Amino acid sequence: MAERIARATRLPLTYIATAQPFDDEMTAKIALHRKGRAADGWQTVEVPLELGRSIAALPAGGAALVDCATLWLTNVLLAGRDTDGAIIDLLAAIAARPCPLIVVSNEVGLGIVPDNALSRRFREAQGRLNRALAAEADRVVGVMAGLPLALKGTLPEGAS
Repeated sequence: MAERIARATRLPLTYIATAQPFDDEMTAKIALHRKGRAADGWQTVEVPLELGRSIAALPAGGAALVDCATLWLTNVLLAGRDTDGAIIDLLAAIAARPCPLIVVSNEVGLGIVPDNALSRRFREAQGRLNRALAAEADRVVGVMAGLPLALKGTLPEGAS
């Protein structure tokens, strides 16, 4: 859905991918996504950690899609970096973004309480990130069971 919303802008598109290939399955998935994006005319930037810098470097006159903030935060946490500081830096870059930006993120707080400290720390940090992203965003669209739900603003073109 996020890709459809980005395409609906009819602007040149940049895809900022945050996934890292930690295993064979992710390696194959990333390769498949790279191939599909190239065929669709996306310029892809792969950024597991320095997301704010990549957003700041986006060209004006285009639109960008970040997929996804959840994997980025996972990378930050696993790299031993300060998650709150990284979130602050990311939000500053988003506030000064040179072009329309779509950020994909996951809601991870709707399930059971994780059974280990690292997972609980991640869930809490992801909740802080999602609240901050929503506060900065013009629109927030949640997707449940494949249906777009306008949480803030109206559904954008391409959301259905």
